[in-house]
Amino acid sequence: MSKQKVAILGGGVSAMTAAVYMTEQEDWQERYDITVYQQGWRLGGKGASGRNAEYGNRIEEHGLHVWFGAYVNSFRAIETVYNKLERSSDIPIHTWQQALKPHSLVVLQEYIDQQWQTWSVDFPEIPGNPANGTLDLHFWQILKLLAAWLHKWVDDLECEVEKTHKSTQLKTKKERDKTLLAHLGQEVKSFFDSVEDKAKTLFDDAENHVQEVVSTPKLLITQLSNFLTVREADHRLENKKDHLVVWYMVRKIRRWLQSEVNDLIDDNPVIRRLYICIDLGVAMTIGMLRDKVYSRGFGYLDRYDFKQWLKRNGANESLSVESAPVRGFYDLVFGYEDGDFKKPNVEAGVAALAMLRIMLCYRGGVMWKMQAGMGDIIFSPIYELLKHRGVKFAFFHQVESLHCAQDDDGHYVDSIQLIQQVKLKETQNYEPLELVKDLPCWPSSPLWQQIDPQQVALLKEHEINLESYWSNWETVYQQAFGQRLPRKTLNKGTDFDLVIFGISVAGLEPLCQQLLAKDNNLKLQAEKVKTVATQALQLWLTKTDNELGFHDPSGSNEPPILSAFSQPFDTWAAMSNLLEVEDWPNTQPKNIAYFCSAFTCADYPPPSDHEFPERMKAQVKENALQKLRLQMQPLWPEAYHGDDFDWNVLFDVDNKEGEVRFNTQYWRVNVDPSERYVLSVVDSSQFRLPTDGSIFENLYITGDWIKTGVNAGCVEAAVMAGMQTSRAITGYPQSISGESGFEPFNV
Repeated sequence: MSKQKVAILGGGVSAMTAAVYMTEQEDWQERYDITVYQQGWRLGGKGASGRNAEYGNRIEEHGLHVWFGAYVNSFRAIETVYNKLERSSDIPIHTWQQALKPHSLVVLQEYIDQQWQTWSVDFPEIPGNPANGTLDLHFWQILKLLAAWLHKWVDDLECEVEKTHKSTQLKTKKERDKTLLAHLGQEVKSFFDSVEDKAKTLFDDAENHVQEVVSTPKLLITQLSNFLTVREADHRLENKKDHLVVWYMVRKIRRWLQSEVNDLIDDNPVIRRLYICIDLGVAMTIGMLRDKVYSRGFGYLDRYDFKQWLKRNGANESLSVESAPVRGFYDLVFGYEDGDFKKPNVEAGVAALAMLRIMLCYRGGVMWKMQAGMGDIIFSPIYELLKHRGVKFAFFHQVESLHCAQDDDGHYVDSIQLIQQVKLKETQNYEPLELVKDLPCWPSSPLWQQIDPQQVALLKEHEINLESYWSNWETVYQQAFGQRLPRKTLNKGTDFDLVIFGISVAGLEPLCQQLLAKDNNLKLQAEKVKTVATQALQLWLTKTDNELGFHDPSGSNEPPILSAFSQPFDTWAAMSNLLEVEDWPNTQPKNIAYFCSAFTCADYPPPSDHEFPERMKAQVKENALQKLRLQMQPLWPEAYHGDDFDWNVLFDVDNKEGEVRFNTQYWRVNVDPSERYVLSVVDSSQFRLPTDGSIFENLYITGDWIKTGVNAGCVEAAVMAGMQTSRAITGYPQSISGESGFEPFNV
C-alpha cells in the first residue's frame, strides 16, 4: 500500500495532538507522510508563547494558561510526549512532573457592601496522576461525588448554625416523604453490614409512619451518600422512586437553608459561602433529575444558559446564581458574547459537566501550573518528538484558501493555496528553537539570521507581524519587489491525500469559502460556534505578593490564582514561579503577575484594515492602565500612595520614572481568527461536527471547536479533538476518556 500524504494546517494543540497519536505506531512511516504547514515561526496557536531576548528572555504568552487536574487526556498526551522524547537530564525540564506542578489555592472575589472580599478555597490534593484518572462517570457516580462535597459543606454549615442557636432539626410529616425515607432505609440496610443508631432510628420511624420523623441535615446528607453508594454499585436507573429519594433529601436541606440559615448570611461570610455552595449543589442535583440527564444526557441542558438553568432549578438568584463561583466560571471560559460583560452566555450542559468534572475528577491539584511558558513546556517537546519521528515542518506558510471538487466518489478537498511568507537563506529548513538557560524555547520573534537579509530589513523597518490576519506584509513586499509574495499550491494526489484542518473555527469563513458553499452543516458550524476576542496583561514587579499587600485569608503560602474580580482583567495569577526560568542580566524582578479577560469587540474588519490590531491593542493598554490606576487597590493596597498607583512597583530595566514604566510591560489583544477563544453559547453544541463530519472525504477538522465530550474552549477539548482525528485516520487511540459525556447514560 502506498503512503498517504497528510497535510496538517496549523500547529495548535489539536493538530499537534493528532500528529503525536498518528506517529505512535511503529510502522507509521510506512503508511503516512506528514507535513505541518504553519504560519509564522512558531507552533502553539492560542497556546503559543515566546521568549523576548530584549527583556531578560522573559516569557510572553497569549494569556494565562493553567491545566486542571481533571484533564485526563491532556496529561496522558503530555506524559507520552515527555516519556517518548527521553530528554537528557542536562535539560532543566526533562520530565512531565517537572513541567507541571499541582496548584491547590483558588481565590474568588465577592463584592459585598461596596467592598471586595476575598474568598479563598484551598482544594485538598488528591493522590494520583491525572493521566490515570477518568472522565467516564456513570450518572449515580456523578451524584455520589457531588453528594460527598455536599456532605462536607452541610457538616460545616450545621456546626456554624449550631453556634447561633438556630434549629438544625428537620421534621418529615408527609406520608409520601416517609415512604421515600423507608425506601432509602431498605436499600441502605440491605447493602451495608451495619447502620449507625441515628440512621436506624430514622429508617424505623419512617417505616412505622410515626407522626413526625426527625432528622438533621448532617444525618440526611450522610444517608444520601450511603444510598448513592448503593446505586453507584449497581447503576440501576429505571426506578423512579430512587430519583424521588434524592430529590426529596436535597430539597429538604434547601428548605432548612431558607428557613433557618437565610437570615444569618449577611453577618457571617462563612455561613454565606457555605450556603452558596450547598444551594448550587442542590440546584445542580435537582436540575439533573428534573431534566432527566440520566436518559437525555447533559446535551439536553444546552437549550438553557447556565445561570438560567440554575435559577430554573431553584438556586437563589441574587446570592447563588450571581455568586463568585458562577461568575468565576464565566470568566474562566470567557463566556461573554462579543466580549460584552453584560451578555454572559454559556450552555448549561457544557457548564454543568465541566464544573462537575473539575471538582469531582481531579487528581493531584485541582489545577496544575506550567513551570515555564506554554510554548516551552508543551510545544517545544512536541516539536522535538515529532521532528525526531520524521514529521516535516514548513514554517512561514500561511494558508490562503482551500478548494474542493467532486467526482463519482463524492466531494473532496482538491487543492490548498499557501502564501510563502519569507525566503530562508539558501534552502535550509527553518530551525525554530533557541536555548534559554539550556531549555529549548520559542523566541518572541523570528530567528532573523535564518531569513534572507533583504526581507529581514523590510520586516523590521515596517514592524511586520507575520502572525496577523491584518498584516500589511503583502503590500510592503510588493512595493519593494514589484510582485506579490510567492504562492504555493498543494494538489490532491501529488502533495497531499488527506487534510487536517487544525486552524480555529473562525478561520473557516475566510479560508474555506468554496467548502462552506458546498457543505451546509460545515457552514452552520462556522456561523453558530462563536468566538470571542481576549486580552492579556503581564507585569514584572518590584514587590512580592505580600509586599503588595495581598494576604490570603486561608493562610496558604501558595501564590494565588484569582478570578471573579472587577472587569476587565477579572482574572489574576501570581506567577513568581517563572522567575527562575527567565534570564535577566543584572537586576531582576521580584514577582510576575498575569491578567486576562474577554475583550469587547463585535465587528472584525476585512484584512485590508491593517491598523485594526494596533487600535485594539491600544485599547488593551488603556484598559490595563485604568486597571492599575483605579481597580487594583483592593488586592494590592501597598501598591498605592493614598489612592494613586505607585508606578515604581513595575519593574523597569531602565528605571524610568512614573507611568512610562508601564511601557516595558507586556500586553496583547487576541483578535485574529486563529487566536480568538471558542465559546459555547446557548444551543450551539448541536452544530459542532465530529472530525470527519464534513461531506469532504479527505478532510478532518480538529480543534476545541468540534464535537468532543467537552464542547468548550480548553486544552482538554483540543487534545480530545486531536485524538479523535488520529483515530478517524489511523484507528488509534481506540478510546478517549469522557468523549460520550453529553450522551444519555446506559440503563
